[in-house]
Amino acid sequence: MSGGQVTVVIPQTFNFARTPAIYFGAGVFSTLPKLVFRPGKTALIVTGGSSLKSAGRLDNLLSSLRKDGIKYYIFQITGEPSPEMVDAAVSLFGGRGIDSVVGIGGGSVIDGAKAISAMLPLGEGVFNYLEGVGAKAAHSGIKIPFTAVPTTSGTGSEATKNAVLSRVGADGFKKSLRHDNFVPDIALIDPELTLSCPPDVAAACAMDAFTQLMESYVSVSASPMTDSLAIGALRLVIENLEAAVNTKDIKAKSAMSYAAAISGITLANAGLGVVHGLASTVGACFDIPHGVICGTMVGTATRANIAALRATGPAALQKYADIGSLITGDAAVDPALDALMEKLSHWTETLKMRRLGEFGIKQYHLEKLAAAASNKESPIRLSKDEIKSILSERL
Repeated sequence: MSGGQVTVVIPQTFNFARTPAIYFGAGVFSTLPKLVFRPGKTALIVTGGSSLKSAGRLDNLLSSLRKDGIKYYIFQITGEPSPEMVDAAVSLFGGRGIDSVVGIGGGSVIDGAKAISAMLPLGEGVFNYLEGVGAKAAHSGIKIPFTAVPTTSGTGSEATKNAVLSRVGADGFKKSLRHDNFVPDIALIDPELTLSCPPDVAAACAMDAFTQLMESYVSVSASPMTDSLAIGALRLVIENLEAAVNTKDIKAKSAMSYAAAISGITLANAGLGVVHGLASTVGACFDIPHGVICGTMVGTATRANIAALRATGPAALQKYADIGSLITGDAAVDPALDALMEKLSHWTETLKMRRLGEFGIKQYHLEKLAAAASNKESPIRLSKDEIKSILSERL
């Protein structure tokens, strides 16, 4: 690769999952009532904290719905969604004739709303449908039509088929409710909605989006389609992340909104790596926002991956260099790798990524966390001790 130009090798076979109908652009939120809702129908609107309301956008939306004679209910999600939260919503709104579900918020809100849309037709608890923890029940895929409206630029849940639910504690879990039909029917992505996102939240979300793009780009399951999408979005993140976090620049905000959505598409098709293999384990045991976990560990994890790849010399090292060359502007591998690691260190420090120890993680927890973590689709298999070192560096 030279200056971001990728040499594409077409494999014999690959699969690519469907995406939502995407409506993107500053101001497109105003089209939501006409795009999604119909007179005489009943909507469930799932929201997060107070930012949508404080900006006046929620009141404007509800006023428009009342004007058009559309019945609606509101359900609020604060924090990361749990099975109990989803069950409570299903119990509360089941039998009320909900025709559409709209999730307006960050990744947690969209995940929770996605799960609610999937469970309302069944009218039962979600736990047994979660991967790896329930009774391994197979969901039919029948759902209430679902629209995702992200207000942060992070998880890319607006483009994926899974809803991540958590139960935090010593025996906690972060597991997915997953089905091809759970891809949102519509993803309405308005960068203006991210303008009210606090800088610390925006920073964590941006680092999560970068991590997802990088991990899917270097993934052993990557394809020419995911590579083409990921490398373009990675360039946008590198060029715009700091401005998107620290200013109200709508061009930078738009770049990050686009990159986050693309990260959802690429992770859904290529998978993720060790940062997310750690994030699910750490997030199950400790109440830490997902973006914070990814943002604080991506620099140390990338250095560990590159060191291991340099020792064994596989071709996968070139993909990290591809990303670094977006910074250096040339194809020299070692300078590109160094530039990538330096950029991640710079972001970690200047964006003030919080350390794991601030959330109660101690040195004695690391052995168990490292043992439970996964390398996922990483191009190199890190050992338990190497993974433990990643955690220790960010304690």
